[in-house]
Amino acid sequence: MSDATEPPAEGGPPVDGRAARWSGQQERRRAEFVEAALRAIERHGEEVSTEQIAAEAGVARTRLYRHFAGAQELNQAIAARVEQLILDGLTPVWDPTASPAVIIRTAVSTHLHWLTEHHALYRYLVRHSVTTASGDTVVNDVKRLIADLLVRLLDEYVALLGLDARIIQPLSFGLVGFVDAAAERWVVDPRGVEVEEMVDLLAEWIWSVLAGVLRAEGLDVDPETPLVSP
Repeated sequence: MSDATEPPAEGGPPVDGRAARWSGQQERRRAEFVEAALRAIERHGEEVSTEQIAAEAGVARTRLYRHFAGAQELNQAIAARVEQLILDGLTPVWDPTASPAVIIRTAVSTHLHWLTEHHALYRYLVRHSVTTASGDTVVNDVKRLIADLLVRLLDEYVALLGLDARIIQPLSFGLVGFVDAAAERWVVDPRGVEVEEMVDLLAEWIWSVLAGVLRAEGLDVDPETPLVSP
């Protein structure tokens, strides 16, 4: 007897077992093709072709498009995966119990090392300007999400030190834009500046801005001292 139709959930319609299994298999195959696309981009650069992605996945181009409704949907799936990888790498950095110096340096180091190791992926996202579910490009999405994390972190300064809450959002977005522009230019043309030296420079510049904001509020904060107790 076929098990194609499973018993219905309480109060719900019957569940088609074959459809559920096909949906799961479809998602697994899509995920495998996206991972193959990431490898192909790393191998061939930002101008990678669909044929090269299919070859990396070990299938024909037509087989690839059985799982994606065209190049745009494939690009969106790639963008969503890269966005998740970036945020997974950065999210553990935002620990308010660490000192400002540690938080800043760790965030900058994570960002620069990701850029140097996956620059082709970053350039691919910029080149294709892939639109995400938010309606913006994935690069802008990541910048916004990082800035939002920084806003939440700086909210600790607002709560504990009485900073002007109105300036936190423009300050956070400004710092993220500065670091992104400086890091992207450095990856393209490092001018002999090694990665750890660039990390030190960016961390120093960021703290200089933050320290200036704090001083304007009449506060002298030690960057080596955590604001929040573990």
